[in-house]
Amino acid sequence: MRLRSVLSSAASALSALVLLSACSDGGITDTSSGGKPLVGVDYPRSDTDFWNAYIKYTPEYAKQLGLSLKTTNSQNDVAKLAANAQTLILQSVKGIAMAPQSTFAIAPILAQLQAAKIPVVTIDTRPDTGKVYMVVRADNRAYGEKACKYLGTKLGGKGKVVMLEGDLASINGRDRTKGFNDCMKKNYPGIKVFGEATNWDGAVAAQKLQTDLTAHPDIKGIYMQSSLALSGTLHVLKQQGLLASPKDKKHVFVVSNDGIPRELKNISNGNIDATVSQPANLYAKYALYYLKAAIDGKTFKPGKTDHDSTIVRVRDGLLEDQLSAPLVTVDGGTYGGVPSLKSTDTSLWGNSLG
Repeated sequence: MRLRSVLSSAASALSALVLLSACSDGGITDTSSGGKPLVGVDYPRSDTDFWNAYIKYTPEYAKQLGLSLKTTNSQNDVAKLAANAQTLILQSVKGIAMAPQSTFAIAPILAQLQAAKIPVVTIDTRPDTGKVYMVVRADNRAYGEKACKYLGTKLGGKGKVVMLEGDLASINGRDRTKGFNDCMKKNYPGIKVFGEATNWDGAVAAQKLQTDLTAHPDIKGIYMQSSLALSGTLHVLKQQGLLASPKDKKHVFVVSNDGIPRELKNISNGNIDATVSQPANLYAKYALYYLKAAIDGKTFKPGKTDHDSTIVRVRDGLLEDQLSAPLVTVDGGTYGGVPSLKSTDTSLWGNSLG
């Protein structure tokens, strides 16, 4: 009820801002920056390596694309995101990029921005309802499938694994969970999966992993849906005496998800085994690319792009540019038909982040 009340208040405030926007002369540029189109970017959070990388890349690509930039940070709070949208409207932005972490609650904000004729690009997540100009993310079901095939191959199709889920209120958590579970059921029915909801919280993930390992000491695989769980997972494995070399029979195979520098280093030193590299750099680049395209009046259709991705129509009126997100391993091998890149590959953003 509190969330509904907050969103209702935010919607009313946004309605007033829509009228203000409609009465303006339409020349929405940042005159203090040489007439460059002004766009807003709401950062979803700044407490993870992945999103801090995205924050670093965003102004770099804004400069490359000739855009002026206003930024806010909603700190994983939909009420703050609604307030930030109001702020950006008042600052006369011509488009907004956002990464709503609660994808079911964003519809009222999107409706008001649509009424204000301010195009929106969502990054990493896709709204459950409502329309945006473009969604920029990778195929999150494929994330789960890649983790499944790596673990299924390493375990020979038998044993027990823990999946440290994200937040099932998020399309990402639901997609990664479904991708992993469906793949296991179809390809490795001899593997028992313990699914644990963590709400994208590293401490919750560590506590639930410890409980599972205590109850089932024969667990041999872990899929972390986010690198948020990395530190806690390594701590629990060390505490349980299971942080062992991949050649040691005590080794527990771990697949992560993000491609941050710490993951790549831990793959190289044998602490974890694989990750799926979610493209933080490309999220920043194409968020702004599509905002500029919206300002310029361009339209897109489903199909292959010129940047190694595919635009798909996920529902009527909603397109999603699914960027490449490779499996990363120590040897660059192929697992269950899925090719991988070596953890030292210089094309990975996690190896080029300064």
